[in-house]
Formats: sequence, structure tokens, C-alpha cells
Amino acid sequence: MAAADSPTPAPGPTPAPARHRTRAGPRDKGASVIELAMIMPIVLAVVLLIVQVTLWFHGRQVADAAAREGARIARAGGESGWEDAAQAKAEQIVRAVGPRLLNGVQVRTWEEGDQRGVEVTGSAVQVVPLLPELSFTITSRFGGPIECFRPDDGSEGCA
Repeated sequence: MAAADSPTPAPGPTPAPARHRTRAGPRDKGASVIELAMIMPIVLAVVLLIVQVTLWFHGRQVADAAAREGARIARAGGESGWEDAAQAKAEQIVRAVGPRLLNGVQVRTWEEGDQRGVEVTGSAVQVVPLLPELSFTITSRFGGPIECFRPDDGSEGCA
């Protein structure tokens, strides 16, 4: 009776015993170290490129803010002395917002007809300073019409 009470195996193929591989074979030893050594320079280059683009973008934002504020002063500056005031304001903004984000900052004022403005030029900070030929120059130029009182009698020019 004992034989009748034992369960009968299900029909079909019998599963193979599971083999667990706990150690690498002799040909695979050190493969992960070599793979890591091959991929790490690429990963590092991508990370440094992301940081460089971020610094360039932030430096551009600083140059835009400085040129915009300098142009605001230039447009409302009157007939004389506006160049120095606009240039000083743009330089002040660069020093206040990002003094180390732009290297070699140059501020230039301009006037073309009834338009005035400011142009700010500098180079973005480099993540890898060992590559001097890889410099990123940033130029931002803002301006607009000169603000002045224009009489309502249809005459041209500022009163």
C-alpha cells in the first residue's frame, strides 16, 4: 500500500539540475577591470563636457545681464557722460554676479544713429585649463533707441 500512496512524477522532461557559477573561468579573470579602464575616460570626458557647457551657459547669462544693464544706462544717459556710466554699470554687474565666470572682460559702448548700447565680451571659465586653444568666447550686445522727450508737434529729434 505504501507504493500506491506515493505521488507519481508528472509526465514530461525532467528539469536539469541548476548549476550555479560562483567563480569566473580562467579566461574571464580581470575582464571587468579592463572594461572599466576602457569606459572610464569616456565617462569622465562626458562629465567634464557637461560641466563646461554649464559654465559657458552661466557665463553667457552674466554677460547678458551686464550688457542689458549697461544698455539701460546708455539709453537714458543724456548727451554726455553716458559712455563712462554705462561701462561702469556693466563692469559692476559682472563683478557682482559672476566675477570668476568670465575672464578678460571687455565692455564697449556704442552709438549708431538714435541707438545706443553696450557690448560685453569675455571668455568662459575652462574646466580643463591645460587646453588653452579650447577657449569659449562669449559676446553679448544689447541696445535700443535713445530715451528722450520728443515734442508732439511732429518735429524730429529730442527736445
